[in-house]
Amino acid sequence: MSDISTLSTEEANPRTAALDSMTVDELLRTMNSEDAVVASAVAQAIPEIARAVELIVAARRTGGRLIYVGAGTSGRLGVLDAVECPPTFGTAPDEVIGIIAGGAAAFAHAVEGAEDDPALAVADLAEIDLTADDVIVALAASGRTPYAIGALQHGRSIGAATVGVSCNRHAELSEHADVGIEIETGPEVLTGSTRLKAGTAQKMVCNMLTTATMVQSGKVYGNRMVDVKPTNAKLVDRARRIIEDATGVDPVTAAALLDAADGHPKTAIVMQLAAVDVAAARRLLAGADGFVRTAVGSAG
Repeated sequence: MSDISTLSTEEANPRTAALDSMTVDELLRTMNSEDAVVASAVAQAIPEIARAVELIVAARRTGGRLIYVGAGTSGRLGVLDAVECPPTFGTAPDEVIGIIAGGAAAFAHAVEGAEDDPALAVADLAEIDLTADDVIVALAASGRTPYAIGALQHGRSIGAATVGVSCNRHAELSEHADVGIEIETGPEVLTGSTRLKAGTAQKMVCNMLTTATMVQSGKVYGNRMVDVKPTNAKLVDRARRIIEDATGVDPVTAAALLDAADGHPKTAIVMQLAAVDVAAARRLLAGADGFVRTAVGSAG
């Protein structure tokens, strides 16, 4: 395992050597300037991110799941992205799963030492019945976390696709992954605090992975989240506005369509655009693998 002191994420940042003597304004502008490098660092890894999306999309076609695995901040970011998928894309809770070293309690409170045991990752993956159809995305800013590496090793041993996301070049994590995504964010504003730039980079990658995957899975029409679950007043209003925007109907008609479609914006949109009832709209969507544009086009 590489010496952690040699990692760029652990180096002292010369641009913030006087952090403790900066004014609040200077400190915030310095942080903002450092954060500005993250997006360009992520951009350099887009080819690898695209390969990971392709793996996830292919896995979903055969019933496979996306499983985020990580420790500490990295693990929390994976869990965060996973739990946002059901309300945003209408996925089942077990389609995208986030696992954090130390269990659910570790999301709010640090569980010391959990990240150092690769066997814990194997046990956690066994609990969700990992299969060869699944894709494991292991997140580790350092690229050397034993828990994350253990998850990838176990995944590969049973034939699951594996992706490593790290914030250092030549990461050990990448050696155990089918796709190694390395985002070199460099030294942090606060030395070694990878919840900062490295955390932002990992969040951006997670956003890309799930959003691109769901677009490729028919969960989006144009740029609208047409599988959103209207589970509260805000989301009901959003669902109605999505229908209005997609079909050009007035708010009253959009509300009626949403009710007729049992709260499913995608079905409501197909009903309006294809001029069919709810049962026919559902059949069209089923025949189009959930893609609205294809369903409407096939209505003849």
